[in-house]
Amino acid sequence: VQLQASGGGLVQAGGSLRLSCAASGRTFGSYGMGWFRQAPGKEREFVAAISRSGSNTYYSDSVKGRFTISRDNAKNTVYLQMNSLKPEDTAVYYCAASPMVITDRRLEYDYWGQGTQVTVSS
Repeated sequence: VQLQASGGGLVQAGGSLRLSCAASGRTFGSYGMGWFRQAPGKEREFVAAISRSGSNTYYSDSVKGRFTISRDNAKNTVYLQMNSLKPEDTAVYYCAASPMVITDRRLEYDYWGQGTQVTVSS
């Protein structure tokens, strides 16, 4: 599976962005999908995950209620809608694919996109 993330940019605090991650291949629906982020000098951290069918989602406490993960298996795409953005959300955001149904564990993701930069100004 090859993943291509897009949609990052510069936004003011309180604003919104929508990230997309397009996947190649015909087995997209076989993978649980996730979003992670990495700020400068910090480890890559879990943000959100969605199950293969899209029926289940899971969020980190830091984004719960502000971010929404979704997927369209017909379009081989997973999305991350980010609202009420804060400066601390500034990071490179990565999408990833896991053979697990749904997981927040970084090591259980086998495929990673290239990352897209999100910068939130105060």
